[in-house]
Amino acid sequence: MIDVKQNNDEKHGSFEALIDGRRAGLMTYTWAGEDRFIIDHTEVEEAYNGKGVGKEMLIKAVEFARENGKKVIPLCPFAKATFQKNEDLRDVL
Repeated sequence: MIDVKQNNDEKHGSFEALIDGRRAGLMTYTWAGEDRFIIDHTEVEEAYNGKGVGKEMLIKAVEFARENGKKVIPLCPFAKATFQKNEDLRDVL
């Protein structure tokens, strides 16, 4: 099971994916004003490639945006591609 924790401050934040307590991936973002954040980087540890870690982090980011009335700007190529493939996530763009 993938556990995703969010770390957030006034300027930056991240979603960290953990599997069995080990870091499996990290998605970082930067705030662009009060109501938008830019996903700028996604990385998945090599041992966890292909296990949906990146998508789980993106889903957490989308849930956070929806719950808080925020919009997402996906600059990271992974996030951008995942939004293009998943129409159900695009409401936060």
